[in-house]
Amino acid sequence: MSAEAMERVAMPMPPREVLSHLRRGIEKESLRVRPDGMLATTPHPARLGSALTHPFVTTDFSESQAELITGVHTSAQSCLDELTEIHQIVYRAIGDELLWAASMPCRLPADDAIPLGRYGTSNVGRAKTVYRMGLSHRYGRRMQTISGIHYNFSLPDKRSNDDYFALIRNFRRNAWLLLYLFGASPAVCSSFVAGRAHELQRLSGDTLYLPHATSLRMGRLGYQSDAQGSLAVSYNNLKSYVASLQEALTKPYPPYEAIGVRDGDEYRQLGTTLLQIENEFYGTIRPKRVINPGERPLHALRDRGVEYVEVRLMDLDPFHAIGITAATVRMLDVFLLHCALTPSPPDTAQELSAIVGNKQRVASRGREPGLRLVRGAGEVRLSDWGAEILAECAPFAAALDQANGGNAHRDALASAVAALNDPAATPSARVLEAMARDHGNSYVHFVLEQSRAHREAILKLPLADEVAVRYARLAEESLAEQRQIEASETIPFEAYRQLYLAPLRLNE
Repeated sequence: MSAEAMERVAMPMPPREVLSHLRRGIEKESLRVRPDGMLATTPHPARLGSALTHPFVTTDFSESQAELITGVHTSAQSCLDELTEIHQIVYRAIGDELLWAASMPCRLPADDAIPLGRYGTSNVGRAKTVYRMGLSHRYGRRMQTISGIHYNFSLPDKRSNDDYFALIRNFRRNAWLLLYLFGASPAVCSSFVAGRAHELQRLSGDTLYLPHATSLRMGRLGYQSDAQGSLAVSYNNLKSYVASLQEALTKPYPPYEAIGVRDGDEYRQLGTTLLQIENEFYGTIRPKRVINPGERPLHALRDRGVEYVEVRLMDLDPFHAIGITAATVRMLDVFLLHCALTPSPPDTAQELSAIVGNKQRVASRGREPGLRLVRGAGEVRLSDWGAEILAECAPFAAALDQANGGNAHRDALASAVAALNDPAATPSARVLEAMARDHGNSYVHFVLEQSRAHREAILKLPLADEVAVRYARLAEESLAEQRQIEASETIPFEAYRQLYLAPLRLNE
């Protein structure tokens, strides 16, 4: 490592008891699909309980989009063990349906035939569905069926808001490297872009792609919003971040005013501001805090500070049954620790623009030989910048192994270095290679076969009786909790909507 690189990692390493108790959790989205690879439009299975109140199994945008949520773990392996266990429960509840093994969606029906998530008749449940209706009017339902993994991370020692925002700034600067290393969506079913302008190339009868893409999910066809492009959100401190989002949550946005809140008795969206609620803001990483019932997330952050960060750019790994491997989790821990413990200068408007541009380049062209990225006033080769970051990660991988035993973190880092040196080893390249070798370059055929194999592998795993009983009890308890919420309503939905969105709620 160069002297300059050593200087950048010269901050004190946390003690062993911190490094052995990093806190992480996973939220994994997956579309439910029919055996023929078409989106399943059946309701969320009753055996899985209430999508409104179940602690581990819910839905994301669509009724067809399961979301599997682990608890908080101080061990990478225990986190993945719980995620596997939740998969076992879900597969036993969905009959002959499959969980789609990739981030970009399966064969999709007409946009208005993609079902919105339903959460019952309570005000909070209705608000969740109306919010999704708003997303469908603003962005279309197809975009919302894209799935991924959210990785929640925090350090167990007391970290300030400034510490977490420093982590976030460094993450955003270097997040393109994760797209290169772990992006797994270089191709898509042609039904996804039906009727839309795009720059994809035809690969086969039902498949479009970009030859050097890493993650179409994180590119221009993925979670993008021209409207949100006007937001210059600063991550220099909590105050500037909150102020940026508060304006987007309270200032009317003319194109969304044209949509309107209601059409007769039917709600079209929650409100007409640039963001309906905080979760509509798209970003590769978010500062987060567990909220109290009915509390606005921005108010929780302002009142009690950042509790953890949510990494949002990870594609599902279609080669693995639960969508992520232990090696990937450990590399994320190394990367995030590097982001937390290296100097993090304030961001600037120029840098914010470069961050967006670098993300787009790597998402669509990341494996292109000689690709250059914007850094400071000039450009640098992706391979050179990536090598520098991974070299800086080495002390953190070594420290994590020393604290936890073994060589798993150094092995994960070595795999990342190998992939940087050989683009053919990246998941995006392996997806294209497998499609060409075994599936006539068909994205749907490849993912469908992977999904079938994953279903079979998960169902073969033994499931302890007490685990099955516990999840059955959780399902019943969640349904009872939903009924209790519905029975205790005291105000009409319109009054609830106005009260929840009132600007004062962000400050109180």
